[in-house]
Amino acid sequence: MIVVLIYMSFGGIALFSFDEVPTLSFVGRNGTQFMLDGKAFYVNGWNSYWLMAQSVDEETRPRVREMLKNGADMGLTVCRTWAFNDGDYKALQISPGRFNEQTFKALDYVIAEARQHGIRLLLSLVNDLNAYGGKNQYVKWAWQEGIGISSSNDSFFFDPSIRSYFKNYIKAVLTRKNTINGIEYRNDPTIFGWELINEPRCMSDLSGDTLQEWIEEMSAFVKLIDKNHLLTIGLEGFYGPNDPKDLTVNPEYWASKLGSDFIRNSKTTNIDFTSVHIYPDQWFPDQEFEDQLKFVYKWMRSHIEDGDTVLKKPVLFSEYGLSETMANFTLSNREKMHKTISDIIYKSAKKNRSGAGALVWQFLVGGMKEFSDSYGMVPYESSSTDSIFIKQSCRLARIKGWSHVMKVSNNFVSKNCGKEY
Repeated sequence: MIVVLIYMSFGGIALFSFDEVPTLSFVGRNGTQFMLDGKAFYVNGWNSYWLMAQSVDEETRPRVREMLKNGADMGLTVCRTWAFNDGDYKALQISPGRFNEQTFKALDYVIAEARQHGIRLLLSLVNDLNAYGGKNQYVKWAWQEGIGISSSNDSFFFDPSIRSYFKNYIKAVLTRKNTINGIEYRNDPTIFGWELINEPRCMSDLSGDTLQEWIEEMSAFVKLIDKNHLLTIGLEGFYGPNDPKDLTVNPEYWASKLGSDFIRNSKTTNIDFTSVHIYPDQWFPDQEFEDQLKFVYKWMRSHIEDGDTVLKKPVLFSEYGLSETMANFTLSNREKMHKTISDIIYKSAKKNRSGAGALVWQFLVGGMKEFSDSYGMVPYESSSTDSIFIKQSCRLARIKGWSHVMKVSNNFVSKNCGKEY
């Protein structure tokens, strides 16, 4: 056991007890596959967007350790979480270029704790939505300072002052030196990769040119600072108005009118892998569940085909879920959806195709109902839910023989994976 004594501004002297910290390598890619230590790496993971926010205060910080331990115990390897909180309660970025050190140390803790459990983090840098500030907060800042050229929140993508704000933020995060382990974020293999923005939409320019130019500029800027980590956009996966799949695969007509374009955006040179979300309950609220499930199959198959033949990049389904507020919701249907998605990823992996993994939305620990957003699950509260993810971890571990990755998870493979997997 290693005991680390560190002065923390948000709690005086803090005592961290770490077992021997595992050695990690950077995840890279070779064509359509993620690679780790020379072998294909398939993702079975989850979203817990709240890790940084819950690490700020000592009384809620144990939830983070518990969540990461639970993920490791299930054999999960990647967690997607927010590396932003702009101008909100316990903000990370108080105003452009001004940071709350207490909150930054909370993010330090998340990364250090994830490393301890052998979990890698996909860190998102800003929100298109208003939660935790988002692009709307950047526009407010510029407007308040009298330098914003438009009060539309889409000016986040085209206002030169706001672009400068965001670049400064990117640089501050990527070059941050972790106060716990002394590693700059850009040099830490605990970080699986960066996500530019959660679910970008620019409906003021349906041609898609504005968002595309922003992606090109920001992705090049990230790579200028950090050449170690993978980079994705954070797209929902909707096809643009000039793509034939607009009419055959998109949920409905509206999906091509958001200023984003899955193929065009994902082709960007500095983007290493694609991101796709799966919410048939939101997109088809009046459909029967079995019809929603058929769409999931078509949606995933289409994007995997794109990754294989058009983009030549891995496809990560970085959000998927089924809301308990939907009509006729049952736990059985939610688990059937999870199993369907897991099966498609497993079959893709077996054939060396581009379906590189999936991250469920979202996992919590006990006592966090206020964070549930109707999708939240405490996985160990349902053994049947728990078993779906454990089985997927076992199946993926056996494909390419990367069970060595699991050693940091209490020898997960030897404990959980029988011959049936």
